[in-house]
Amino acid sequence: MSTSLTTGRPWRVILAFAVPLLIGNVVQQLYQFADAIVVGRHLGVDSLAAVGATGSLIFLLIGFAWGLSSGFAIPTAQAYGAGDHAAVRRSVATGTLLTAATSIIISVGAPLVTAPLLALLQTPEVLMPEATVFTQVTFIGGSTIMFFNYLSAVIRAIGDSRTPLVFLTVSCALNIVLVILMVGTFEWGVAGAAWATVVAQGVSVVLCLVYVWRKLPVLHVHRADWRVTRDDIVQHLRLGLPMGFQASIIAIGTITVQVALNMLGPVAVAAYTTASRVDSIAVAFLASIGLAASMYAAQNLGGRRPDRIRRGVTQAIWMAVITAVVLGALLVLFGSSMVRVFIGDGSDEVVRLAALMLLINGVSYTALGVLFVLRGVLQGLGHTLIPTVTGVIELVMRVGAAVVLGALIGYPGVALSNPLAWLGAAALLIPAYVKAHRELARMPVDPIEVTPTTAIPVIGPTDGSMVVDAVITASVPVVRAKPRLKVGRR
Repeated sequence: MSTSLTTGRPWRVILAFAVPLLIGNVVQQLYQFADAIVVGRHLGVDSLAAVGATGSLIFLLIGFAWGLSSGFAIPTAQAYGAGDHAAVRRSVATGTLLTAATSIIISVGAPLVTAPLLALLQTPEVLMPEATVFTQVTFIGGSTIMFFNYLSAVIRAIGDSRTPLVFLTVSCALNIVLVILMVGTFEWGVAGAAWATVVAQGVSVVLCLVYVWRKLPVLHVHRADWRVTRDDIVQHLRLGLPMGFQASIIAIGTITVQVALNMLGPVAVAAYTTASRVDSIAVAFLASIGLAASMYAAQNLGGRRPDRIRRGVTQAIWMAVITAVVLGALLVLFGSSMVRVFIGDGSDEVVRLAALMLLINGVSYTALGVLFVLRGVLQGLGHTLIPTVTGVIELVMRVGAAVVLGALIGYPGVALSNPLAWLGAAALLIPAYVKAHRELARMPVDPIEVTPTTAIPVIGPTDGSMVVDAVITASVPVVRAKPRLKVGRR
């Protein structure tokens, strides 16, 4: 379904575009909600902490693979937009082979090094058995996670953004049922929580394959299409590796935070894990606005409407700020009650520490909202250097705060790592956008009939303010006019 953001009131079109992205983000977070609630209530705080202690390691490998497979769908979208169906099939074949190869490496190699890596991360001894089992099962089933992400991205690449959301919702609902059965009824422990996600994702893979076979003949790969060339592989890796490496950079920060938490003990790990589950929903709201602002800026740049970009960014910032204030107030007022949904009564210290983190994050959401919008807009305008540097700044700030403040003041110091990272990145983004804003003001307004596009959100795992995702578009040619509007790339 074609989406034009070049007409209508800016705040309305940005909001309308952000809502589907938000739904996808929130649905995905429900996976983690289900696991945390069932594990926390049925198995106890230590089991919840064990699952939480695995997060950074899983994010390092699965996050990289997730970003990689998402990037493999970009050539498919480009080929489909160009009307080259043969290239679409070759791209699907190439992406499938590369996804399969990565899945084998993750599923076979990663479980063998799980225990040594968890020990290297200073995982508390009491958490090691369950943390090891949960991580190994997740890695063994990593192929289902990768292929569901890849197939969803490929389906979006030809303009169908609704069906993957339906399958994601089905997978989430199935995961909730399975985790209750496997952990509560069958008493499989944390392994049951991991298997529930693997099985649910596997069912979604089957649904995607059936849908492609019955409804999307353009994606049917012929025998000759499997003869991929070196150039095909290089093209897909050139687009997939940067998204995978982005996840790896994020994961380094999460690993550092995880080590600092592990050194503080199981209670701190459980508190941070629980608070992160609640926090992730707020991050999803703000991330969706930023992603919508990115596409808005890109389309209006192509439509030669710098005036709309300036107005739209201002309105998007206000939307993000208002949303941040509301979400922050909810966490500050009801943080403790939200935490008890996961762990119930009897864990007062976990509740106190988790509520403290939600308080610290909640009062800082304004900086996060501004960060998302400005980084998204700069990316939409074609700037690459500044957004990348801000990611590095976040990494440095997050690692520094977790290590230094964690050693000085303990858990509150680790909890401060995210807000300090957001503020550090925003400090660079604000002047960078002010400069771009002035450049836009000097540009002529010369509207043209822009190329309609179908937004294809590729939604990935999140951490802090970084989201492993992208918006790619399948273009439908309308005019062949050469654009005269340019914005300097940085």
